[in-house]
Amino acid sequence: MSGMLKMKQIGKFFPGVRALSGVDFEVRSGEVHALLGANGAGKSTLMKVLSGAYTADEGTITIDGQAVSIRTPIDAKRAGVQCVYQEVDTALAPGLSVAENIMLDRLSYGSGGAFVSWGALRREAAAILAGIGVTKLSVDKPVGELPISQKQLVLIARALAQKAKYIILDEPTAPLSLEETESLFRTMRTLKSEGVGLIFISHRLPEVFEICDRITVMRDGTRVSTVEASATSAPQIVELMLGKSLEEEFPKLQADIGSVLFQADNVHGSGKVHGVDLEVRSGEIVGIVGLVGAGKTELSRLLFAADRIDQGTLRMNGTALKLKEPQDAIRAGIVLVPEERRQQGVLIGESVKVNLTLPILKRLAPSGWIRGRAESKHAVQLVEQLGVKTPHIEQTVGYLSGGNQQKVAIGKWLPTEAKLYMFDEPTKGIDIGAKSDIFRLIGQLARQGKGVLYLSSEMNEIIGISDRILVMCDGRIVKEFNRGEATEEQILLFASAGKEQEDEK
Repeated sequence: MSGMLKMKQIGKFFPGVRALSGVDFEVRSGEVHALLGANGAGKSTLMKVLSGAYTADEGTITIDGQAVSIRTPIDAKRAGVQCVYQEVDTALAPGLSVAENIMLDRLSYGSGGAFVSWGALRREAAAILAGIGVTKLSVDKPVGELPISQKQLVLIARALAQKAKYIILDEPTAPLSLEETESLFRTMRTLKSEGVGLIFISHRLPEVFEICDRITVMRDGTRVSTVEASATSAPQIVELMLGKSLEEEFPKLQADIGSVLFQADNVHGSGKVHGVDLEVRSGEIVGIVGLVGAGKTELSRLLFAADRIDQGTLRMNGTALKLKEPQDAIRAGIVLVPEERRQQGVLIGESVKVNLTLPILKRLAPSGWIRGRAESKHAVQLVEQLGVKTPHIEQTVGYLSGGNQQKVAIGKWLPTEAKLYMFDEPTKGIDIGAKSDIFRLIGQLARQGKGVLYLSSEMNEIIGISDRILVMCDGRIVKEFNRGEATEEQILLFASAGKEQEDEK
């Protein structure tokens, strides 16, 4: 098939805010078109207009030459537009099977009469999964039991089940391993060859240049530029997104590194961490890098006492710690900003104020009653310090962007007596502008003499922010680099081959 989806002069208003101003955007059948922009650029609002979550106040949409009215998600689906959202749990039914989730729209709206051929439904779901390289996932398994990477694949499979002409992929690779990402890209190339138009939203620029044909950049609710991916570069795209260079946006704050603050000796646990030794000095940022499944998240949970250590010793300032639960870790000065911020890092149904003041409620309620004025003052100060973009401190955190949710997840720990800050994939699914704010915040913590463990699979971030780099593979630390020594290629070599590769050198 051939055709084009066109959005022309799209405008969207919210009370006191013009979110989109005369935006033109198009995606051709058979192309992968990246839509990029920093936090607040308007890309999410534009895609919500296209997917029917919002109604445009100005402008027109045509699909394959025909004007369409998209006012609801059902309108979008009928027009051939599907969206795979980043926050997978909000779009899945955890109690239903993989097959039922993939075929959920067909079950909901009915197809083929009153009776369902469950065998045929399972076979079709399995065939769709096989098409994106997933052959070992049982279609009978409840979705609620799956890890986030497999939940994402189920959502992608659901979109494919609808045979959409245009598919919006919102950060689809964020929870995926390199192998899963390559499998997805193979599927995207197949869809492209069959004439499906794909809109790809990602903060990972190497992926954008690997898979995309064209790139549209938005800033402040307008379209800045649309360029052929082959005719531009990552630094040029960043400058379009931010209005400033990459070097200006990601400074490395220098801090004085002191004596050993925290030690972990021969730590085993969770079935995925095997004999990890590490130390963090005051003022030092130690990066732990590894591929998905290396054991980074499991290690952070063991150090935070969210999971039980089977063997090993933890020390703070030379004193052995006995941690049975996270509250013990917090009292010892250890805090964690977890990977899954919406599930574990913030209370998405509560306000910014509640989230930012939760760890210090006892301080705000010395007599058992919360001092409301002090609570509000404290929250306002943190919002200003962190640069959280929110209309007010009573705003529900679930309505904030990913980057602002992450700032709240970090900010709640700032007034505590924490000595060691652990960040597990802190920039997952957030834009470059918010990443810059978080990097600066982490740098400021180091300058205050805090120790930082920065766990990530993003090798360029690890190289940029870390004073020392520990490479993790199969639950073990297999290589250490000082700042300036490592390249992405070297890290990937050790992260994928572990000690065997080290032994070869």
